[in-house]
Amino acid sequence: MSILLGIVVGLVLGLTGAGGSILAVPLLMAGLAWPLTQAAPIALLAVAAAAALGTYLAWRRHYVRYRAATLMSIVGTLTSPLGLHAAERLPAAALSLVFAVILGIAAIRLLLQSLDKGADGDTHLGRLCRYDPVSGRLVWTWLSGSVLAAIGALTGFLSGLLGVGGGFFIVPALRAATELTMQAAIATSLMTIALTSLGTVAIAAIVGRDIPVLVALPFVLGSLLGMAAGRWLAPKLPGVRLQQGFALLMLLVAAGMALHGLA
Repeated sequence: MSILLGIVVGLVLGLTGAGGSILAVPLLMAGLAWPLTQAAPIALLAVAAAAALGTYLAWRRHYVRYRAATLMSIVGTLTSPLGLHAAERLPAAALSLVFAVILGIAAIRLLLQSLDKGADGDTHLGRLCRYDPVSGRLVWTWLSGSVLAAIGALTGFLSGLLGVGGGFFIVPALRAATELTMQAAIATSLMTIALTSLGTVAIAAIVGRDIPVLVALPFVLGSLLGMAAGRWLAPKLPGVRLQQGFALLMLLVAAGMALHGLA
């Protein structure tokens, strides 16, 4: 069962560049009766491994904007201890409600963006980070660097607070603020998730969080299998459909977490 749940998490992560940890945390909480603070490091470990594999597979297709991912992950790793500190001091019910609210807001925004884009899903709402179609790279300015650093900072804080890789925030943020295609945003998100998640797990271990690695291994294995399948399927599906499907999934998970928190 742990392997099957991991496959589901990896598949969603591979298709959307996000969503792995937002599924992993609730699944571990429901299946193993763990509190969010215990489920979070295991979810991050599995998501980091799957995202690293996804980054490698996307790198061969030249989708990954590695400079942007590196900047976001460095800043995110620096802000993740703030999230870990906040998570230790907030009640479990409050964490679940915070999780649900943030997820719901991101889902609604992502769904509205996808409905505005039309059939191809490649119309961009943001011009803060320009994209050079000739070189295939982002155009770096102080503004674009600041925007990407801000995305990384919030991602790291959410990673520490809720045990999420942050892809549910990175993908819509990149689509809103840059001219990247959906596939490039997904690939860049995967690299950011891999680096930020690994950094957060390492910090969690340093500050004394219990990380049962042996318990996590079947879940990690399943997430790797799911990731391989998801990256194979992703280029074959329209970007706008992936975005809409992911947004609806996020809304369902947000509703479930809200009910859990209220209960």
